[in-house]
Amino acid sequence: MGSAGTLPTLDSLYFPSAQQSISQTLSTLRRSALSVSNRLQSIETDATFVQEVADHYGLPLVANERCGSWYIPPTTKAGSAYFKSTDGHSGQWDFSLRRLNLQLLSLAKEHGGCVIADSTRRGKHALSKTVPIWAAVLNRVLFPSETAYHPVQLPPNYLGESEEAQISNRIDGFVHSLKNLKLDLDNLREQLGKPFQIVWANRSYFHPSDLHKSNDYHLLVLCSASKRVHGAEMSEGGYIQGAGDDSEAWAYGLTPPVFWANQDILKSTPEDELPELIDRLVAEHKRLDVAQDATVISPTRNLYIGSAKAGDDAGGRYDLIIDCNGKAAAGEEDARRLSLGCDSGKLGSRDLRKSLDKVRDFVAARLGADPSLSVLVTCESGKDLSAGTLLAIVCLFYNDEGGFDASLSKRTISKQFIRQRLAWLVSSKHDLNPSRATLQSVNAFLMQPPDY
Repeated sequence: MGSAGTLPTLDSLYFPSAQQSISQTLSTLRRSALSVSNRLQSIETDATFVQEVADHYGLPLVANERCGSWYIPPTTKAGSAYFKSTDGHSGQWDFSLRRLNLQLLSLAKEHGGCVIADSTRRGKHALSKTVPIWAAVLNRVLFPSETAYHPVQLPPNYLGESEEAQISNRIDGFVHSLKNLKLDLDNLREQLGKPFQIVWANRSYFHPSDLHKSNDYHLLVLCSASKRVHGAEMSEGGYIQGAGDDSEAWAYGLTPPVFWANQDILKSTPEDELPELIDRLVAEHKRLDVAQDATVISPTRNLYIGSAKAGDDAGGRYDLIIDCNGKAAAGEEDARRLSLGCDSGKLGSRDLRKSLDKVRDFVAARLGADPSLSVLVTCESGKDLSAGTLLAIVCLFYNDEGGFDASLSKRTISKQFIRQRLAWLVSSKHDLNPSRATLQSVNAFLMQPPDY
């Protein structure tokens, strides 16, 4: 306070309760702006724009997962892609050998291209850098004489010259890595037919619709679903940029298929009642959801991968089943089933490392007696531990033509060989996502000196 007879200045006054109240009020307003209702409404708004882009070009819609499916109703979704933003981060530019996205080749050939949709948030580089790197690598590998399409097609006036040059300098290395997978390049060239040409679409601009009408290339339209928000969400009337991002943190288990199937009831339900409603809708969807058929791993003709539910519903369709997460009942033995009892997450990856010797012995004994037997490998997701298990199996027992040969289990296995066999899996089932921990466990097992 000031001296006697002097009025206090405003700076000398301190009202902790008022400051706390202002802080609490701002936090409450921000939480309100980021409500589930506002997110779902923002997603609907962005989905309308995405469809406008698809109509403009007359091309099918592809979701860049995981976020992209929020912006495309299942009835209009032609497929999925898996381009990681981190592969475009400055200094970390990469071409993923675990996410080859070869499923886009035949789709692009059939339709003359496609629209790949994703959200728009600061720090996301999948559309601006990861996809251009991918397209440049494929153009060089599959169409070596079409040099006009070999440079990395980056957004205009987006990066500095230094970063563009550094990205370009890495492409030859990525080309070499892709060729080393020993994929059937003639077949892939036939699947695609022509090189990729990239353009971008956002709320500010997209190219004239006649650009894709060319005999020289297939058009990849990289669509940023959300409009740019320069201020806080509170200033946008409830609109949230990139509302579909990080759905695990806000959606209470809601998934895009459940959202699109129940838009009306979700929009008409008060915010405080949404968690209970979403729980009910998700549970109903799981009960009605039919297990997806398992996917064959080419070029083998008898190895399949699927979720645990696919294994439960398999009946007698497969001769042998390896269940990574299932626990065998005490005293129960089934000659056609092997249950590994692995945990979930990283603990499960460690458990798998300790279980792969059982897998090796089981496959060697059963397929050694009859190589024509079909084998279904499952885990909770159908994408992680099951992928690691199958990777071990194809490395240990399968020749380059996809045939079983028990004598191969004694061969020396390198990291490059493991990468080549992993390409079999990701080319056959495009949403496989074996974790780094799972792949490390498989590598450690396969590259240890044989003890038998």
